[in-house]
Amino acid sequence: MADSQDVQAPRPLRRDAERNRQRILRAAREVFTTRGLQASLDDVARHAGVGVGTVYRRFPDKESLAQALFEERIEAMATLAEQALAEPDSWGGLMSFLDGACAHLAADRGLHQILMYASYGKDLTARARARMQPLVTALVQRAQRDGKLRPDLHPTDMLFIELMISAAARYAEPVRPEIWRRYLALITDALRPGRDVTTPLPEPPLEPQEMAEVMRSIPHRSDPGGPP
Repeated sequence: MADSQDVQAPRPLRRDAERNRQRILRAAREVFTTRGLQASLDDVARHAGVGVGTVYRRFPDKESLAQALFEERIEAMATLAEQALAEPDSWGGLMSFLDGACAHLAADRGLHQILMYASYGKDLTARARARMQPLVTALVQRAQRDGKLRPDLHPTDMLFIELMISAAARYAEPVRPEIWRRYLALITDALRPGRDVTTPLPEPPLEPQEMAEVMRSIPHRSDPGGPP
């Protein structure tokens, strides 16, 4: 009887441990999204409503927690690319992916930091590249074969476009959080070969006083988190 109890006793603990793990991941997702990777495991524990020791039992350091969240987000981006490839129109598919990827990066400070500062997280960026590169390459080459995308664009250009747009979103967030859509429209017009018609810009330009506010918000030191 004692042996039977010993075998069965850990089961509720495993369920509790998994519930705590999911609770920590939910909290970390919210904390890192809004505050970036400067947030500590103590911050995550407070947000999750658990003791910091519980966090450290599941994730020994911030890097391992960021890795779990990063892989989750990359899978979401990969799903976005797969859905874009399933769209019958190659240009529409490419643009839906670019818009969705920029929206992810504009809203998620932690994801932007890991992609922008590849030294964080060891091989996370390499893993993301291995997962995403074939999908983005397929999107680009399909649109080029259809004559809908300029032939000199390289698949790696897509990530730089996403990072440029997300950087603009980061700096302008306190003033105009959706202004990045204006710049995305400007950039995507330049991707079409021989276009005579321009896309209506979805956001008005920044007013001079808004631009002044944005410029004041840009940090004057090296800070992977961007403006506070």
